[in-house]
Amino acid sequence: MKRLLCALLLSLAAVPATARELIACGHPAYPPVSWVAEGELRGLAPTLVRELFGELGLRVRLEAFGNWKRCLLEVGAGRADIVVAAYRNRERERQFTFSGQYVVADPIVLFVRRDRPFAFDDWDDLRGRTVGLLLGDSFGERFDRFAETALRVERVSTGRQNVRKLVLGRIDFMPIGRDSGRLQSRRLGYDERVMALPQALVTEYYHVAVRRGSALEALLPEIDRRLAALHADGSIERRARQLAERYLAEPLAADHGD
Repeated sequence: MKRLLCALLLSLAAVPATARELIACGHPAYPPVSWVAEGELRGLAPTLVRELFGELGLRVRLEAFGNWKRCLLEVGAGRADIVVAAYRNRERERQFTFSGQYVVADPIVLFVRRDRPFAFDDWDDLRGRTVGLLLGDSFGERFDRFAETALRVERVSTGRQNVRKLVLGRIDFMPIGRDSGRLQSRRLGYDERVMALPQALVTEYYHVAVRRGSALEALLPEIDRRLAALHADGSIERRARQLAERYLAEPLAADHGD
């Protein structure tokens, strides 16, 4: 590991200092994992990525690229270096290498209007319904295929747009992590109008990702070790709670990332 790290640092030393600063991006509307406010990427995953790569002697600049799909495209094309947290699936694994240790486990639930709930015991209960998704969203290969063939899909750029479409009745449901959905509906003042169905759709896991073939792949085992330690001592859970409170305390602005 030390040899790999030394080799990476030497290769970075061969380019100008500005180029040695790593660029990281993330989901712009998924608190407490990551979100964008006042043009700044915030949250648990950006904080951890900056800290853990910093421990290895590498500077990380957090970048807000407007929407989730753009973040994935920028890292995939090599114009940015790190996705602070992303689900793993087969399509993404063609472009990215993921940490083995997850950042957070994310039970995905269906948010619906309180006055329009429906029974959800099996995916067949969703057939023919309209789902709201963000550009770049994936909830696992199985659900992605199901959505393409059995659902009417409407995609938007921001989480705020998606929640508003749900409130207005333009979509039937939106899948989102239980904690993130609750935080967003509470902050937007929609708690009385939307709710999560009790049955989880699936549980996904957020991982740190780098472009496949990048020199940063060599550092992922060390990132895994540190993430495991932070899970073991409860640090990640504590930080997630603190950052959730920070998200709720921020003023609600006309922000494209929200």
